[in-house]
Amino acid sequence: MRGDRSYFRVFSVFLTFFFVFNVCHALYGPSSPVVQLTPSNFNSKVLNSNRVVLVEFFAPWCGHCKALTPVWEKAATVLKGVATVAALDADEHKSLAQEYGIQGFPTIKVFVPGKPPVDYQGARDVKPIVEFALKQIKALLKERLDGKATSGSNGKSEPSASVELNSHNFDELVIKSKDLWIVEFFAPWCGHCKKLAPEWKKVANNLKGKVKLGHVDCDAEKSLMSRFNVQGFPTILVFGADKDSPTPYEGGRTASAIESFALEQLETNVAPPEVTELTGPDVLEEKCGSAAICFVAFLPDILDSKAEGRNKHIQQLLTVAEKFKRSPYSYVWAAAGKQPDLEQRVGVGGYGYPALVALNVKKSVYAPLKSAFELEHIIEFVREAGRGGKGNLPLEGTPTIVKTEPWDGKDGEIIEEDEFSLEELMGEDTTSKDEL
Repeated sequence: MRGDRSYFRVFSVFLTFFFVFNVCHALYGPSSPVVQLTPSNFNSKVLNSNRVVLVEFFAPWCGHCKALTPVWEKAATVLKGVATVAALDADEHKSLAQEYGIQGFPTIKVFVPGKPPVDYQGARDVKPIVEFALKQIKALLKERLDGKATSGSNGKSEPSASVELNSHNFDELVIKSKDLWIVEFFAPWCGHCKKLAPEWKKVANNLKGKVKLGHVDCDAEKSLMSRFNVQGFPTILVFGADKDSPTPYEGGRTASAIESFALEQLETNVAPPEVTELTGPDVLEEKCGSAAICFVAFLPDILDSKAEGRNKHIQQLLTVAEKFKRSPYSYVWAAAGKQPDLEQRVGVGGYGYPALVALNVKKSVYAPLKSAFELEHIIEFVREAGRGGKGNLPLEGTPTIVKTEPWDGKDGEIIEEDEFSLEELMGEDTTSKDEL
């Protein structure tokens, strides 16, 4: 009997200790209005939230944290439906706490959508905490009212020129592209990533139309993270001419440093200029289908210009292409009479060859070069076309492009006709008259 009493006494002490330990360990019970955070829900509850979130980083053994518990719960009740009040056990989830530089307890950080978190340094009482939260909410509402609202799991303001990349679009947009791509691999909970976010947005917008910038959420895209051997955050990879072997960017994490680096890389990664012979509809589609402006030259027949003259005209176009290589233009040429339907639609032929037109396939408009086919005139014509052009004309219908044999680079050969005598011709005529 005494043994039974001893057993129940020990068991009672154990239960009491277990209950007290768990209450102290959790600080906030399951019925608490305070949202309990863990690494698995931090992204959805905090970083991807569309409202202001107040987060207390606490340790269960911390006396100040225990004292704050009723205040924090009261603040959660007051702000219910207006802002989220949450708590993270930094003792249990050390790595996540370290990402935000937590060194003391309790630490309170306020997360506003699209912005880095800010520290709350005010009094640890309900009224000042709620007032601070309301101040952040008013600022957010004002930004939304002014059209400056921000969103995005990486703290990136919208709109941003940085493209969201994933396993479904990465190969199509980056690997198959001829453009220079610089891609940030980030984690939503990473403090350094959040610090980089506004700089990344700035440089992406500054380089729009020159260099493509993208970002990959490695929490959601583990396969891409593994594919490119990403081991820390943020990791920035440069996808240049050899897309299968990206190189890491290890420079400064400021917009100016990244932009300078990108422009330097652009110099070495820009494809050499091309001037392509228009030998079929596939060439027109490839070179002119997506180009902002397609410059089409109609060069003299090879018998008129010979190889030397034709190469001179092609070299003129190559010089222009090199000068405007940063612009989304393409350059093609066709020999006189080889593409008659296109010539007719753009009014070429009547005033001789060589001729040049600026063609926008998407808008179905064109503009002819009205001055001489000389380098300085062509450069000015291309520059003016890039500004919007003058005197654009409608391209009536879709031109029919015929397949032709590409030029072999040689002079043309004169095909000699069979000789005939005037007497034979006259004889045929005389015979015809006699018969009549």
